[in-house]
Amino acid sequence: MAGAAGPGEWARHWQYEELPELDLLRARYVRHTFPRHSHEGYVFGAVSQGIEDVALPGGTVHAGPGSVVMINPEVPHTARAGVPEGWVYATLYPSAQVISDIAADTTNLRGTVGFTETRVSDPHAARLIGAVHRAAEEGNALAADSVLRVLVTHLLTRHGSALPPFEPRAAGTRDAERARAVLESRMAGPPTLAALATELGTSPFALLRAFKKQYGMPPHTWLTDARVRRVRRMLDAGTPPAVAAAEVGFTDQPHLNRHFTRIVGVPPGAYQRERARTYKTDPEPPG
Repeated sequence: MAGAAGPGEWARHWQYEELPELDLLRARYVRHTFPRHSHEGYVFGAVSQGIEDVALPGGTVHAGPGSVVMINPEVPHTARAGVPEGWVYATLYPSAQVISDIAADTTNLRGTVGFTETRVSDPHAARLIGAVHRAAEEGNALAADSVLRVLVTHLLTRHGSALPPFEPRAAGTRDAERARAVLESRMAGPPTLAALATELGTSPFALLRAFKKQYGMPPHTWLTDARVRRVRRMLDAGTPPAVAAAEVGFTDQPHLNRHFTRIVGVPPGAYQRERARTYKTDPEPPG
């Protein structure tokens, strides 16, 4: 299967053309470790074998067969194997708009919806996640879309809620937001922490503390994640990986390959190839 990272590992990260606001990942990871990162949309993962350890701001959860991991947008997290044999899972990455539209259509939840639990034991939802994958892999758009809506409605009804409004802006929040804007605008040539703090009229330590409190990770970790996000959009548009690497500030393509594979789970070349073709069969790992 495309994107295998190591012995016994395989992965496929792709997008079904009929559901453009949904990414899909099926994989087996053993030694692969996802560094701290976040997603613009939601994450729904169903583990079928082994155990996945997911570390979030509130602690680490251990997800085994029959459990579903649900992560809200922009929540920083890491993931790794919880047992020596690793884990096998199917994951859906629907956009925030998809979830909002389904919530408005099928539930009484209003405002920004989300999940207060990260790991739940829900074999039915796990089977539905697998069913979305199978329908997409078979090219059955009607089934993929229908089952996705049943799944999201089920998860929102059983485990979802309207998220509380944001807390009042804490001291340092404005500096963190301004720092993020600077890093986004100068992604290919970011300033040092000291230079950034001077530009914003604060101290390096105060900025580091405020940024980590606001975004769940220090500026340099956030920047790597943001670079990978931008590269994904460029690869989706057909930009060659080497060109994308240079434009966002990675030193060369191997530098991009390393960070992209760690965060996304497959190399950028395999990711882009999946965007350029349509699968009509159910790809299983070799052997």
